[in-house]
Amino acid sequence: MAKVPVEEVIRFSTDCFKALGVNAKAACQQADMLYQADRIGYFSHGLNRLEFYVNDVKNGACTPNKQPKVEKETVSMAWVNANNVFGSTASHFSMDLAIKKAKCSGVGWVCVKESNHYGIGGYWAMKAAKQGLMAFALSNSSPLLVPTRSKKAVLGTNPIAFVAPGCDDDYFYLDFATTAVSMGKIAFYARKGRKLPDGWALGPNGKMTNDPKEAMKARQLMPLGGTESSSGYKGYGLAAMVEVLCGITAGSKYGHHIRSWVLSNKSGGSANLGHAFIVMDPHQFAPGFKERVSECLSYWRNMEPADPKLPVIAPGDMEKLVGGKTDREGTITYIKRILEHSRKIAKDLKVKPLKEIPL
Repeated sequence: MAKVPVEEVIRFSTDCFKALGVNAKAACQQADMLYQADRIGYFSHGLNRLEFYVNDVKNGACTPNKQPKVEKETVSMAWVNANNVFGSTASHFSMDLAIKKAKCSGVGWVCVKESNHYGIGGYWAMKAAKQGLMAFALSNSSPLLVPTRSKKAVLGTNPIAFVAPGCDDDYFYLDFATTAVSMGKIAFYARKGRKLPDGWALGPNGKMTNDPKEAMKARQLMPLGGTESSSGYKGYGLAAMVEVLCGITAGSKYGHHIRSWVLSNKSGGSANLGHAFIVMDPHQFAPGFKERVSECLSYWRNMEPADPKLPVIAPGDMEKLVGGKTDREGTITYIKRILEHSRKIAKDLKVKPLKEIPL
């Protein structure tokens, strides 16, 4: 493990994309998207994913120098063709459009097709919340989720993010996948040699497994909630709902039609993912919205905990704590595997490697 200065994280990612011929704006936006994930502790979506984005540009699966365009719109809705640019480029364009419409009509709803992985959804919903609006950010993704009673993955982790502003830079922040866990968590258990809890993943035989290596091989995650007896059908239903709102509504690929996102993909086939950005102006409803949000957050935080060592937290508190720590220290600590992959990318692209500070 080693620490890396935050400016180095952004510099390195930006340099990698520029080395591939990506224009400066797109490279910077994509780099910031990766950094912000690591900044708040979502390490599965930061530098951990850099090699995947680099691979997509190299093999032509992503064409980052194009521009998104609006195919159809009304005062409050729009359908955007991302033209196979980076997910960050498509999402900045589309969320900005949704914000503009929400400020005009009270609601802005933008669906996107022909896009790529857009990082963490909370990053996009927060763009609207910082302007006093509440927002959803939704996206479909490559199949990993196994529907209840099935033995084959057919839906993505299909994350749901929702952010609403409170007072004094406080926010209700919710960002979660509709699978029980991420593949990153399975990989962590495999590295540590630990058994998986029940309800996380299936093995190659389509049966629930506690062996992380078998789960890594199968790449078949159970839905949020786990088994049917523990309400896993709710996670399955949420993933399916996201698919309807994103891929199906936007006319992008959906569910079983989406490619697997693996480094061995050399076909050049595009992801053609779908996103949905839904922004609402709370000022169009009852006054005092921010105050009530903050009152709820404060009440939850001050509830008596079942374990005195584990205080009750509000949605978004962990991200705020980790992000604040990153900002104060000015560094991010990365595990050995991510650092090794970064060195390999630097060598392949002939860019200056990350500056590492040994622990």
